[in-house]
Amino acid sequence: MNQFGNSFRLSIWGESHGESVGITIDGVPPGIPLSEADLEADLKRRRAGAAGTTPRRERDLPHILSGLYEGYTTGAPLTILFANENTQSKDYSSFTHHFRPSHADRVARVKYNGYNDPRGGGHFSARLTVALVAAGAVAKRILPTTVQFSTRLVSVGGEQDPTRFEEVIHTARAEGDSVGGVVECRIEGIRTGLGEPLFDSVESIASHLLFSIPAVKGVEFGDGFAVAERRGSENNDPIIDAEGRTATNHAGGIDGGITNGNPIVVRVAFKPTPSIHREQQTFDTETGAIETLQIPGRHDACIALRGAVVVEAMMAIALTELFLRA
Repeated sequence: MNQFGNSFRLSIWGESHGESVGITIDGVPPGIPLSEADLEADLKRRRAGAAGTTPRRERDLPHILSGLYEGYTTGAPLTILFANENTQSKDYSSFTHHFRPSHADRVARVKYNGYNDPRGGGHFSARLTVALVAAGAVAKRILPTTVQFSTRLVSVGGEQDPTRFEEVIHTARAEGDSVGGVVECRIEGIRTGLGEPLFDSVESIASHLLFSIPAVKGVEFGDGFAVAERRGSENNDPIIDAEGRTATNHAGGIDGGITNGNPIVVRVAFKPTPSIHREQQTFDTETGAIETLQIPGRHDACIALRGAVVVEAMMAIALTELFLRA
């Protein structure tokens, strides 16, 4: 299904090369000041234009269709639409039988009996993340003003020196290739007590959303997988005051699935963009043989560049869902 949430419910729709994409958000409280301009700052962070991003340029102008009256949310479902204005569908004509490696082309065709829209990846495309960023911007306006997000790219292609990120991406693109990256999101000002044990833990709900971002292959909270190499004496976070502040934050602001009042820290791994210009050998159902495939079109050399704001949006949505439940 294409829905998520209980108290803050999302329904996402559209395809990459269809007329438009968008999202409907149910559960937005009435009386929240909101305008299309309020979404602009985060949408700008997602737009292409920087080195290493796709040459496809979309204006990404949000159109709020419902749930807003005289500058305030009404409490009715909020629907936001984005027109697709810059598509080149001819680039995808052969992928219905000569499937791109590490894409959803084949699985989509099998699952939907060939009725899926293959243009630009259809409903599987990262194009739909524009709607998620808009939903995240709405979520931020619901959260208390004390909640602050800071999100950054911490590695690109294995390189951790930010001064070399552009060089790494440029080299990969010049070779017709791509690189992955890791995004870190830090959230401060979250009070103690959000989340539930087990199935509705903060990590469970946030991971569900974060793994819904196309190209995300790994999520870790706090020190993540590094904790497996430590002893308890090294990894425990001693409490240093009555407010629950801790001397360290190896747990990333979450204990027992519940926020503990310390900053939430999450890192998300994006795979290299699978659409690359280098020749690849992959099966062609039309010929029944492994054939050479060279992918045309316009693609990011590093998805993580524009994925950072999507990670932030998903964390805002997760926390808003938990905040409205509390």
